[in-house]
Amino acid sequence: MKNIYNETLKSLELHLVDAGFKAFNAKQIFNWIYRHKVVDFDAMLNLSVKLRAYLNRTFTLEQLELFHKQVAADGTKKYLFKLTDDHLIEAVLMQHDYGKSLCVTTQVGCNIGCSFCASGLEKRVRNLTVAEMVMQVVGVEMVEQERVSHVVIMGTGEPFDNYDAVMDFIDIINNPHGFEIGARHITVSTSGIVPKIDAFAKRKTQVNLAISLHAPNDEIRSKLMKINDVYPMNALLASVRRYVDETNRRVTFEYILLAGVNDQIKHANLLSDKIRGINAYVNLIRYNPVLEFSYKPSQEEDAQAFHAQLLKRGINATLRKERGSDIDAACGQLRTKVKKQGV
Repeated sequence: MKNIYNETLKSLELHLVDAGFKAFNAKQIFNWIYRHKVVDFDAMLNLSVKLRAYLNRTFTLEQLELFHKQVAADGTKKYLFKLTDDHLIEAVLMQHDYGKSLCVTTQVGCNIGCSFCASGLEKRVRNLTVAEMVMQVVGVEMVEQERVSHVVIMGTGEPFDNYDAVMDFIDIINNPHGFEIGARHITVSTSGIVPKIDAFAKRKTQVNLAISLHAPNDEIRSKLMKINDVYPMNALLASVRRYVDETNRRVTFEYILLAGVNDQIKHANLLSDKIRGINAYVNLIRYNPVLEFSYKPSQEEDAQAFHAQLLKRGINATLRKERGSDIDAACGQLRTKVKKQGV
């Protein structure tokens, strides 16, 4: 049987119509599972007995197992979920003044292999299914008994390396009969898979796009991110410009500040020259140390000076406040560490 959380509203409508039911039944089912968090088809009392029997024969409402939960000093919460094949994945819930934002994982492991990121220490085993992404949101909402207002697709894995499933996931969480999370409250991040950026542009959604840039030139970026050898910066930035032209949407460049590597004034000047004219802003991120790597976070004065230099040169930029680093839940730290410790 198939997990019903894999189904978009459209695909569920097709299944139901093919089985002799009405398309509008799909909206009723979506309301039950996403608004009311019902996990039993027989509890969907406005559905006919025949339809409930069909659902029980055809679909499951299987949930992820919450294996472990941690809470950081700043209130950030990290959830370790166990999949049906015993692999473990992480999701992180952050409290902001604008609401609750959930960072969702898209793959078991990651093949991008950024030299500063803990997630890449475990090579990709497989892509997550649509259901396994959806159930991260369902699971967190059920545990916390609160609504997730924002979703950032920035957990373990490269979202555009699991493109079709991620697009269906976005469709479900954005759907007014699903989670009803506004498109502008959803952000998907990529390390720079150019063909998928072009494909995403053609969808012309209001979903936010973030690019993991992390360097001002090819020399530094190739040392940090091996994907740059496949899609170097000129090709990547050309695709970003096409995206902006196609969608009229601003993009975010994510830039982790590494002491002595990419955080000096000369790097800020190179970066500003490289991205000038693109409708974008730079999200500067203080590096969160990872035991296996020798990188160090920028000194506070260097981070502030880098930020100030970008602003001086006309580049919109923010210096992000990190959350959850004391439980390895901050940017670049996700790695299912509990599994390794045998907890």
